[in-house]
Amino acid sequence: MADHDVDLLVVGAGSGGVRAARIAAEYGARVMVAEEYRVGGTCVIRGCVPKKLLVYASRFADDFEDAAGYGWTLNEPRFDWPTLIANKDREIARLELAYTTTLERAGVKVVKSRAVLEDAHTVRLVASGTAIRPRYILIATGAAPWMGPAIPGIEHAISSNEAFQLEELPARILIQGGGYIAVEFACILAGLGSHVTLVYRGENILRGFDDDVRSHLRSEMEKQDIEVMTGRTVSAIEKTATGFCATLSDGHEVTVDRVMFAIGRLPNVACGIHRARDRRHRVDREGGAGPAAQGRHLQGIVSPAEGDFVGSRHARADEARRRWHDRPRGGSPHRGRGRRRDDSAPRHRGEDEGDEG
Repeated sequence: MADHDVDLLVVGAGSGGVRAARIAAEYGARVMVAEEYRVGGTCVIRGCVPKKLLVYASRFADDFEDAAGYGWTLNEPRFDWPTLIANKDREIARLELAYTTTLERAGVKVVKSRAVLEDAHTVRLVASGTAIRPRYILIATGAAPWMGPAIPGIEHAISSNEAFQLEELPARILIQGGGYIAVEFACILAGLGSHVTLVYRGENILRGFDDDVRSHLRSEMEKQDIEVMTGRTVSAIEKTATGFCATLSDGHEVTVDRVMFAIGRLPNVACGIHRARDRRHRVDREGGAGPAAQGRHLQGIVSPAEGDFVGSRHARADEARRRWHDRPRGGSPHRGRGRRRDDSAPRHRGEDEGDEG
């Protein structure tokens, strides 16, 4: 053990990395987590949790409208986007602190730095330049929004990451994508007062879901004045004096205040993983770790990649964690404390999925 600075170094403090680090520490391992952004990952910081807060906010417009029928007299409701975002930020900060505190109480050392693999045995912390030699390395770097093929003006498009931090609510927004995140943002922003145009290359939204659900939801969205344009894509974005002009593949032009792309995610592989791979490990065509990396060590050192980094077609993060949580202490796999999750259900993921969970 003297040859190793820590038993386990987790690269990434998202949902998968935080849980893996905490459990390993509780089993007696010396654990370090390196995170370059914020503790909590996509779900907590700019995914599921803030999205739900925005969903709740968007529903009040209908509640105010219905209230009159139940005898309530209300003044004209007024929505303030900056107030919502500020309150959302406070809640996310609280959750981040809770995640960090949980790790520290478990004995995990949290380092706010980007971590890059120098080789199969060494990780460099970019912030300080320190080289760490862990016994095991867990890659839990998650995924990032994919903006699609390069088109003129692509720099003017935002992803869901930036949508959570907009300074003002756009009066008009075009969202490209037909997965559930694109659809959710379309409904959220429409509920808060934006005029939304949803552009999708397929024949109908939510590819892979039940056809009746897809048709019914599209009909309900259109009743809420969301313009759904299928069978086309955004081919160019031009900045204008009053906003942006998006040109579609059929030549149609849409003038808006913001253009957002929610067309999928790709694994974060810019952590030097290629420097540690051997013939048993490959990075697949989408950039994630292929099956040979799951449950094995790269040259005997790198532990299984997990979560969104692994890619949509491969094993779930829970299963990857169960395989090796006990390894630093030599325990047996699957010694976890809770019930196993049923992973047999199909997952609606792929290139048409939106952004965060």
